[in-house]
Amino acid sequence: MTSTPLALALVLLTGPASLENWPSFRGPHAVGVGQGTAPVKWNLETGEHVLWREPVPGLAHSSPIVWGDSVFVTTAVRKEGDAELKVGLYGAGDSVESEGEHEYRLLCFDRESGATLWEATCHVGVPRVKRHPKASHANSTPATDGRRVVAFFGSEGLHCYDLEGNLLWRQDFGVLNAGAPGMPDYEWGYASSPVLHEGMVFVQCDVQDQSFLACLDAADGSEIWRTDRQEDPTWSTPTVDPERSQVIVNGYKHIGGYDLESGTELWKLVGGGDVPVPTPVVHDDLIYVTSAHGAMAPIYAIHADVLDTIEADDGESMAWFYPRRGNYMQTPLVLDGLAYFCSDSGVLGCFDALSGEEVYRQRLGEGRTGFSASAVACGGNLYLTSEEGDVHVIQAGREFEELAVNSMGETCMATPALSGTDLFIRSRGHLVALR
Repeated sequence: MTSTPLALALVLLTGPASLENWPSFRGPHAVGVGQGTAPVKWNLETGEHVLWREPVPGLAHSSPIVWGDSVFVTTAVRKEGDAELKVGLYGAGDSVESEGEHEYRLLCFDRESGATLWEATCHVGVPRVKRHPKASHANSTPATDGRRVVAFFGSEGLHCYDLEGNLLWRQDFGVLNAGAPGMPDYEWGYASSPVLHEGMVFVQCDVQDQSFLACLDAADGSEIWRTDRQEDPTWSTPTVDPERSQVIVNGYKHIGGYDLESGTELWKLVGGGDVPVPTPVVHDDLIYVTSAHGAMAPIYAIHADVLDTIEADDGESMAWFYPRRGNYMQTPLVLDGLAYFCSDSGVLGCFDALSGEEVYRQRLGEGRTGFSASAVACGGNLYLTSEEGDVHVIQAGREFEELAVNSMGETCMATPALSGTDLFIRSRGHLVALR
């Protein structure tokens, strides 16, 4: 590029607005809202708004995370043969059989060029637990605090590296069999992501045998506290609420909050969908929790200062509640006074965040594809990704308006990441940077 004022202006206009960090699943505290403005339309074939597109080996549904000039992803690479993936709207729960040895990897990409800066092999071996046909052996999104990055592979352990790819420590929690409640032969793989906060790593391990929530020292992996949970398997990532010094978890038998420093239970709510996946979201002193499987598909809007055991119809603890409007897969998103909940069949529900009044319900696409990735938002727009790889861009607000549908050309199961003017999308075989 020639050194001219015009060239310099182009660099400034097309560069990232800031090096906004997106350190974990759905960004800081899982709210899913970026501070910049990402592209509304793009085209992989023509290169419109495509900064780079790099192949990623293996099969993984973990999301990318961003810190400064680095983008991190995990993957599980089958040694022999390609991993099969069955997406779509179906209810079969059989496990995938006989996949053989895998390499579990953590990769670091350069934000500007897409070049691989380093790659670490965290573990090599035959998976200790089978997976669901729609899942992978690398479902959990990594997390970073700018000093270290942690990658969790369930039964294959929690692994911590510095930002140059040097191993700092490992922690093995044994076999973590998350599958159909009460049916241990239905092994569906592990999905809860770690959370880093002020030198602590929080992991939610709701499994068939002994569920627990644990806090580890990020410096060396030693256990600070562990609290047992009387809970069936779940796939939800915990949320840290620093204002009230609590870590909040979804569940079926035990939705609740725990003290950050001690792990002591602060409050508890029983009931919901019996296969909880979405992460709790805290916004304006309310905790939004949802799930959808079995007899219930609730949305709970819980007052964040709640204590003790509460009930769904408790008017003092609950701002509002719907028994049959909840999400199965997607973590909800709250933006500008509205709360958005997208079902696995692509029905987007918009509610007044404080009152719970339903604003609209609108189907995305034609109803023939699943939606597993969670929504993210920036610049007043929502980005919702179908399993078939169509990214629906919806203008936030009380009136439904679809601005664009962009094809990624591959299956998409991972939730995108946002940073400044950049949007990072992980598809079946690639990591794509859009600007």
